[in-house]
Amino acid sequence: MELFVKSIAVAPMLNWTDRHFRYLAHLLAPSTVLYTEMITTGALLHGDAERFLAHDPSEDPLVLQLGGSDPHALAQCARMAQDQTYQAVNLNVGCPSDRVQSGQFGACLLLKPDLVADGVRAMREAVTLPITVKTRIGVDKGDQRAQVYPFIDKVAAAGCRTFIIHARQAWLKGLSPKENRDVPPLDYPFVYHIKKDFPGLEIIINGGINDCASIQTHFQAVDGVMLGRKVCEEPYFLVQLQQLLQPEWIVPSRYDVAQKYMQYMQRQINNGARLMEVARHLLNLFHGQPGGKRWRRYLTEQMQQKHFNIQAWTLFLAEMA
Repeated sequence: MELFVKSIAVAPMLNWTDRHFRYLAHLLAPSTVLYTEMITTGALLHGDAERFLAHDPSEDPLVLQLGGSDPHALAQCARMAQDQTYQAVNLNVGCPSDRVQSGQFGACLLLKPDLVADGVRAMREAVTLPITVKTRIGVDKGDQRAQVYPFIDKVAAAGCRTFIIHARQAWLKGLSPKENRDVPPLDYPFVYHIKKDFPGLEIIINGGINDCASIQTHFQAVDGVMLGRKVCEEPYFLVQLQQLLQPEWIVPSRYDVAQKYMQYMQRQINNGARLMEVARHLLNLFHGQPGGKRWRRYLTEQMQQKHFNIQAWTLFLAEMA
């Protein structure tokens, strides 16, 4: 699928990749593929679906990530995604949290390939959007090949052509979700072997990728790359990713990006958004730059205020320039 070939994506991250972060991300790198936070099928079917699915066309290309295992519910949610003009739907088969396991979705589904295949098949029959799966290279220190290869066989046969693979196992017992992002060792060669053994599928690699040299190395073996925490800690790194995809792109300055985002903030706050939920994504924009700590301190103080004073923020930004 053209959307995922030689693509760079920002991973779905709970409490981070909301619509405000995605707006900032596409100011910095408009060609990157963005994902929503994981949204459960129950939240969409029984909660405020309009709020969960809301997005701006400027966020495209945008993928909805779903958490769930019931084929009928997944199909209903996929229809919602298509109605709301998402570019694809992704099923989470990688999250290792206890809450997710108790709900029978996330990484534990790697051991239930028939159930995942049924969900993928139901979504494929319901919509014309690409249906993709994000998973790990195994669970609980089990035999990676014995777990992952039958899983991919069955899920691909159900109609999934794109797999995003976090190159670590998920240890469902004894590690927190945070520890599961760092403690299980990375095994990039295993993901490369998956691509070799399933050449007709698109394989996107994820996990511990923090620099452009690594991305270029991965591109020699797989179809795409997905990054996570690096772009939270250092959002301006997205500019380097855009340059990889489009070398002739005119790089925006941090100041230009901040000004545009503050105008977006004003619109969102006028529409009822809370100052802190919109502004927090600017905190790390000047990471590693002279004045970066001062910028972060100023924003932290201002986010405690009831009202957004765009003139004061703009003046402070001009003083930093």
